[in-house]
Amino acid sequence: MMKILISMLISTMIAMLLMLMCTIISKNMTMDREKMTPFECGFDPKSSARMPFSIQFFLIAVLFLIFDIEIAIILPMMITMKTSSMMTWTTTVAVFMITLILGLYYEWKTNMLEWSK
Repeated sequence: MMKILISMLISTMIAMLLMLMCTIISKNMTMDREKMTPFECGFDPKSSARMPFSIQFFLIAVLFLIFDIEIAIILPMMITMKTSSMMTWTTTVAVFMITLILGLYYEWKTNMLEWSK
């Protein structure tokens, strides 16, 4: 009975200490205007919505999505190598890699990879 009371007292004290620390930490955090904005796209959300959008930001976002999808496709290819025939797997990987390389070459030739225009 005494062990139960001691463990309840200790757990209550830990809970109170955690609540106290949480209130102390939350008071020290200042919320300025930049932290309160929900956007991360490089323009002021409080201003006019008809401002021109940054094409460089859009291109960076699209390239990030493309590379993200590439990784999501390439990683399972290593797992399927064991279960599929080697000729089919090699052909699939070669076509995928050639498509990626041709896309990168096209982006390079059309100067889409230059960030400072």
